[in-house]
Amino acid sequence: MANDRLRSALASAAMTSTELGARIQVDPKTVDRWIANGRVPHRSNRQRVASALGQDESYLWPEAFSDAQASAVSRAELIHVYPNRGSIQAALWQSLFEAATESIDILAFAASFLHDTLPDVDEVLTEKARSGVRVRLVFGDPESEAVRIRGVEEGIGESLAERCRLTWKYLDPILAEPEVSVRAHSNTLYCSMFRFDDDLLANHHLFGAPANHSPVMHVRRLVGGRLFDHHMTSFERVWSSATEGPAELRGGTQVRDF
Repeated sequence: MANDRLRSALASAAMTSTELGARIQVDPKTVDRWIANGRVPHRSNRQRVASALGQDESYLWPEAFSDAQASAVSRAELIHVYPNRGSIQAALWQSLFEAATESIDILAFAASFLHDTLPDVDEVLTEKARSGVRVRLVFGDPESEAVRIRGVEEGIGESLAERCRLTWKYLDPILAEPEVSVRAHSNTLYCSMFRFDDDLLANHHLFGAPANHSPVMHVRRLVGGRLFDHHMTSFERVWSSATEGPAELRGGTQVRDF
């Protein structure tokens, strides 16, 4: 059976089998067999091909990864577990923001702690976006039913909605930045996510407990692992359903969204 994923990846990279073979030092006829016959290369060749094409090895050859292998790699993705978000040192947040070169994605109801932990977070996000880092921020709509219910469940009532409003006020200076994408969500949120390239801090929400008191997993994406990708699939679902933030909270500033 032909490997259409590999064929498509070659086309997307505007590369021929001859060019790929030369780059990874393999006979082009071997590359053609990988495509036409669906043969699975040795691991070293899979890794070189994936790197050359900018694709995931597990995407190009999913059959090469058994459930046992995927489970082992997924366990290796877990770098650390924090008993609560408050136990994460400010230095880690700072280093993750500063080290990001490709993507910064943040999903939360309010995450107003970021502005307390990193007073210059708006400037950092703006600088990163202007340098080419994709910045996507998704925060709760304070008027939504999801925020109201979460406030009740945490036992803080309207305080969560007020924190959401505070976050939108904090964001006001960067909402007009054309390189920064900001949206508001009205979803039930089971996990706040803070993604920096291949690192992810996943703050899972426990019923009746504020996010600050709930555990956080530090996950680092590995080829063949599932933890990082599973979380980011959830992020993409929220992102796709989110909308512009309420105008009254932005002082009339137009949110730029790409």
